[in-house]
Amino acid sequence: MTVSIRQATVGDVELVAPLFDAYRQFYRQPADLPRARRFVADRLSQRQSTVLVAQAADAEAVGFVQLYPCFSSIRAAPVFILSDLFVAPSARGGGVGRRLMEAAARFARATGAVGLELATARNNAPAQRLYESLGWQRDEVFYQYGLDL
Repeated sequence: MTVSIRQATVGDVELVAPLFDAYRQFYRQPADLPRARRFVADRLSQRQSTVLVAQAADAEAVGFVQLYPCFSSIRAAPVFILSDLFVAPSARGGGVGRRLMEAAARFARATGAVGLELATARNNAPAQRLYESLGWQRDEVFYQYGLDL
């Protein structure tokens, strides 16, 4: 599939929000397009994240990746948390996810980051295969924990 990938702006909220809502549904959250729209608009307008969007030749958005800036104390350098990767079901298998991941790595390098980090569901085997094919390594040293507040 032929796609172009570019950095989204606040003007792209209506383009990205439906994909973000579908991403949340993939992780068993209820559909809530207004919430998705607000969340994406807030992150972009407050410059709290970077969204790269993949668009097909007809300008339809078919995927996105969202990156949050962070720092690694151990490496004493900036890193990005690759929080969200989603490709529309109609565009899967066409290399869109791979291109988004490659674009995320280029973006992070260009900003001086020394790494990208992500977490994925243990049963998300297709995503794990993609990550590993791109050279990502599963962390076998540290456990990841969370605390719901």
